[in-house]
Amino acid sequence: MLIDDEIYGTYEVESILEDLIQSNPLQRLKGIHQGGASYLVNRKWNVTRYEHSIGVRLLIRRLGGSLEEQIAGLLHDASHTAFSHVIDFVLENEHEDFHEEIFEEMLLQSEIPEILKKYGYSMDTILQEEFPLLEQPLPLLCADRIDYTLRDLFRYDYITKNEVEDFLPSLYVKDNVICIRGIQHAEWFVQAYYKEVQDFFMNPLNVYGYDKLIKLLLEALQAEVITKEDFRLQDEEVLEKIRQSDRNELLKRYEEIVMHVKLAENDNEYDIHLKGKPRLIDPTVMERGCLAAASEISLAVKDMNERARERALMGSFIKVI
Repeated sequence: MLIDDEIYGTYEVESILEDLIQSNPLQRLKGIHQGGASYLVNRKWNVTRYEHSIGVRLLIRRLGGSLEEQIAGLLHDASHTAFSHVIDFVLENEHEDFHEEIFEEMLLQSEIPEILKKYGYSMDTILQEEFPLLEQPLPLLCADRIDYTLRDLFRYDYITKNEVEDFLPSLYVKDNVICIRGIQHAEWFVQAYYKEVQDFFMNPLNVYGYDKLIKLLLEALQAEVITKEDFRLQDEEVLEKIRQSDRNELLKRYEEIVMHVKLAENDNEYDIHLKGKPRLIDPTVMERGCLAAASEISLAVKDMNERARERALMGSFIKVI
């Protein structure tokens, strides 16, 4: 089986990975959009959890990760609910990790354990072992964080393919930590990362979509048109239940999301205020033979982080014009 990825190119995958890719949990991710409400307000904002999962696995392979870690990378988002992190706001999950809470349950209820067993791998290993290339706490780099940054920004024309191809060779692994060769590459990635988590995530249209979708889903839950279990479906399957209901107030809410709207950022007069958890990045850099946090050797990175922290704590204030 060949995988053709717009970031990393074309690769042939092993039989176990092919079986996992064809499994129901992975195929389901084709209908889970990375940006939650984003695709509803802008159809070009359409990266899926499936594409991201494939990409994380390919990046781990590129960085020399084991087949087990590639498997973990492929499966890491298999429990993501419909609309991704929107559901964390609906369920008031302040850590934005509901999909992690249900990860073991969803995988154990699927064919994934049998596929792993067929090839001599254990579900316990995937659940219990730490995979340092796949996941690291902020502000460090990890394959998950790198892939969604590059993938979203490339798809949405924030960065070019040449920039991606120039950056990727700068990545390498030292003592299980993903590092960047050269402070210029590190500064580029930090700037790109904040384009993702602030310029894109906090884009007024994105914030508007989040706010409206959260309210729609909360009202649909209260009206018993959908249930919490329905969040294990795909995005459009949940929306179809709402669209097929006879609740005019819910249909009106839905139309508010997809209709054309004019918005402005306004700290004084606003209709929407949305805050997420602060996401700051400070990659480890190899510069002149020494390893250090980027902020320790770059005033530009230090300044970007300070501004990002302030903006995250303030949140986004949006006025509907």
